[in-house]
Amino acid sequence: MDHHPLIKDFPELRERIHALKTTNTHFARLEREYEDLDKAIVRLESGIEHGSSAELEQKKQQRVTLKDELYALLKA
Repeated sequence: MDHHPLIKDFPELRERIHALKTTNTHFARLEREYEDLDKAIVRLESGIEHGSSAELEQKKQQRVTLKDELYALLKA
């Protein structure tokens, strides 16, 4: 039930994350989507919200895909 904010996962890219959030609307939108999805996963895992295991796995896969896309933008 861990929260996975980008800054926690990529602490070495903290400044780059902040810069892109303020200057790149595409990155900012994807980052918000990632954070919202991560929070939804935590709510499902902790039992605050109910959902199927298939729904949880789908959300986790979406989070991985978004994280990969965000990481590519951070390294570009």
